[in-house]
Amino acid sequence: MSLPATIIWDDVNLQLRLLDQRRLPETVDYLEINHLSEACEAISSLAVRGAPAIGIAAAYALVVCTSQVPTGQLAATMETAATALKSARPTAVNLAWAVNRLLDVCRAGGGLQQLHLEAQAIHQQDREICLAIGRAGRHLITPGCRILTHCNAGALAVSELGTATAPMYLSHRDGVEFKVYADETRPLLQGARLTAWELDQAGIDVTLICDNAAASLMAKGEIDLVMVGTDRVTANGDVVNKIGTLNLAVLCHHFKIPFYVACPSSTFDPGTATGAQVEIEQRAATEVTDGRAARVKALNPAFDVTPAALVTALITDRGLLDYRTENPLAALSQTAH
Repeated sequence: MSLPATIIWDDVNLQLRLLDQRRLPETVDYLEINHLSEACEAISSLAVRGAPAIGIAAAYALVVCTSQVPTGQLAATMETAATALKSARPTAVNLAWAVNRLLDVCRAGGGLQQLHLEAQAIHQQDREICLAIGRAGRHLITPGCRILTHCNAGALAVSELGTATAPMYLSHRDGVEFKVYADETRPLLQGARLTAWELDQAGIDVTLICDNAAASLMAKGEIDLVMVGTDRVTANGDVVNKIGTLNLAVLCHHFKIPFYVACPSSTFDPGTATGAQVEIEQRAATEVTDGRAARVKALNPAFDVTPAALVTALITDRGLLDYRTENPLAALSQTAH
């Protein structure tokens, strides 16, 4: 797989570069992140996106910010920067999780070196987590299997392998033949621009479809399972993911198709009881109207909430958590939030 790295970190010079995913697949370009405002803009504008990736990016951005101030101002700088970064995209729990890890180090008296080590640890752990997710879910992909996925929970959303795509990549490496249908994922086309592109780059059999074609394919018996990622899983098991995920879950329930959600254990949010309590990011209307009907009002929520009752199982680094068991989230309750 020859994909550009999502995050490039220079250990020696403490420099951060982020792949500008807004320009993919036509142009591979990197943003130099030298200031807090640049990191916040990269996250809020979706230059860097995917719950794990924005967490890693924010952790390194905090190192960059604190490397530029005197030691006596480090703690105050951290608090200000952390608040700004966490507000850049409020729905994805990994962002706050990663920022809070560095805050804990700082509040415990850690200096720049300790913050740097913690950011590196988050990055390395993400690599290990993606591999573990792949191993937990690859048995679900059998020869001839037809998978539908939504948005981009692939290698571009994390450090490598992805979450929902990790089982696909491992199965492909094992020589299993299967087919993937990728929703285009309007209005920003993450499925068309990113998922379809990266799976094709890896040599996986992928077909792009319009978002509203899923029901037709399911009705014809052409989908065997749906595998998506998520930005947050609440205490009761509700799943918060890219807008349009709920549509697929409802369709799967109707057509009796397994609906799997892949995520790192850090995405579990035990402090939020249900999906109804999650702040859903509302993005600019122009993402919907530009070039189409610019004078019409538009509603543009970035995420929706899929009730736990519609989820078959979570595919996590802690294993496959079957929602039909009595307490499927017990394995995630020990995560460090």
